[in-house]
Amino acid sequence: MEELTKEIEKLKKEKNVVILAHYYVNDEVQEIADYIGDSYYLAKAARETDADVIVFAGVSFMGESAKILNPDKTVLMPDMSADCPMAHMADAETIEEMREKYDDLAVVCYINSTADLKCLSDVCVTSSNAVKIVKALPNKNIFFIPDENLGRYVAEQVPEKNVILNKGFCHVHASMTAENVKAIKEKYPDALVAAHPECREEVLSLADYIGSTSGIIDYAAKTDNNEFIICTESGVGYMLKKPNDGKKFYFAGTKHFCPNMKLNTAEKILHVLKTGENEVHVSDEVREGALKPLNRMLELAK
Repeated sequence: MEELTKEIEKLKKEKNVVILAHYYVNDEVQEIADYIGDSYYLAKAARETDADVIVFAGVSFMGESAKILNPDKTVLMPDMSADCPMAHMADAETIEEMREKYDDLAVVCYINSTADLKCLSDVCVTSSNAVKIVKALPNKNIFFIPDENLGRYVAEQVPEKNVILNKGFCHVHASMTAENVKAIKEKYPDALVAAHPECREEVLSLADYIGSTSGIIDYAAKTDNNEFIICTESGVGYMLKKPNDGKKFYFAGTKHFCPNMKLNTAEKILHVLKTGENEVHVSDEVREGALKPLNRMLELAK
């Protein structure tokens, strides 16, 4: 691994490369990344660097977002087959139906979605700003895509709006049940429960804290407690354990890892650095369409 890391560092300097890694990828990849975070933080981080090439260790919609926000930079994916099933779990026909059914409708699109879905939306949101943005919208009716669980959480926080839910889900978060959490809690009664809003309602009802992945990391770091039950993808363990302050973390769910995220490896990063393969391309039309809801998110999130 040491030789591999040296070779990656050498190529990064030669080609002016920045490596971005999502919280859910393997530890070895986070270890060599320049920036670690959620998809939108990473896309913004790329825009703020002077790198010519972005290597995005994540899934396909993240590479798309990075390219949309950084059209003049080369964006490479370590593995082009790494995809997010939830990012596709909405469709143009249903969106059109909702627009016809409700006069005063805003289509609110979770950033964890394809560029094509973003093009059909009025505004994008992240898990950390979704509540704030939905509150700020002038529309009474909200069609929230693609994730049903995050949509339901937003609906509970903004009862004055009529939030219509879409049948999408993250299979990792959906695998976590109240029974999982209760079983761990029985073993570790002092553990606090931190859950991502993509989790089922039954899990969120047991949580001491609900928030984005970065929110969960901050909560665990700043809370004066030594044990936590974590209800999100297990790759976040790298950043949770990084302070090395003796805190313990127990992951809920039987499938608390994303196989697509784990397709990213240090070897594949080295390969694309050498070859320039797996470049992300977004048409001008799609870029312009997807940029509108992303920019509106930035305005409303201020």
